Amino acid sequence: MNNADFQARWPQLASQTTLDTQAQQGQSARTGDLTPVVGKSGGFRKTVSFVLVCIVYYGTELFCRRNFNLKTDPLGKTTGQMVGAARSAKQNIVEGSARAGTSRETELRLYDVAKGSLEELAGDYEDFLIVRGELPWSEKDPRARKVRAIDFDAFEAHDDLRHNFAAHLMQMRAKFAPATENENPCIAANAMLVVIDRACALLRRQIDRIGENFRENGGFTEHLTKVRLESREAKAAEAADSPKCPKCGGPMRKQMARKGANAGNPFWSCAAYPNCNGTRPWDWH
Repeated sequence: MNNADFQARWPQLASQTTLDTQAQQGQSARTGDLTPVVGKSGGFRKTVSFVLVCIVYYGTELFCRRNFNLKTDPLGKTTGQMVGAARSAKQNIVEGSARAGTSRETELRLYDVAKGSLEELAGDYEDFLIVRGELPWSEKDPRARKVRAIDFDAFEAHDDLRHNFAAHLMQMRAKFAPATENENPCIAANAMLVVIDRACALLRRQIDRIGENFRENGGFTEHLTKVRLESREAKAAEAADSPKCPKCGGPMRKQMARKGANAGNPFWSCAAYPNCNGTRPWDWH
């Protein structure tokens, strides 16, 4: 189709797209927008902890290139260990986030591995300072407080994520660079320890939240059971003489109240929830 034909047919194509979208929405409402089999995953780019870990990884790679050579690290073990630990923290967050949709247990385990890798890396930076007769900064040191006070801009992009996140990450890295990429290795090492502590604290909170979610909702096996039962109840409600939704007129299905005065009691909920929030009491007849 050339450009002239496309321009001529554009109103028709746009109209068909609208009709297709409306048909999909109608089908979605009829199936009741049941709980997806695979949950949400992959939101790691929007977490401050991941940005901090990236800053640690890039800073560590630069730190090792500047401060270790064939004379000071002849076998490359120190460089390999430090860069490897920083990379492990970064990549385990990526994989844990990617697996969140099918395994909260795996997500939890990998986030804990990431935190452990950061703590291992912190030990290397501490050793670097002590070997040179330098004490790590006190938490009350003005330089440590200055690094802790560096703020973050929220990452809000919803499309072209890889490109937009890289641009965001480069801006955030530039904020920390005067400290974490300082040419004075002792300043850089101390700043890295502050950033690592900050990242570990955030990861600890994420791990606690994931654990609490697991406590409340179980893992993927329980989720699959819930999905299957929900599907059966929806089909049973449609097959039986279930009431019509008072708002949209669609079929309703049995639900159990989780909170409030009616907790534990059944009620009728619109099968199109959350697109429609119509309800009826269980004994509506």
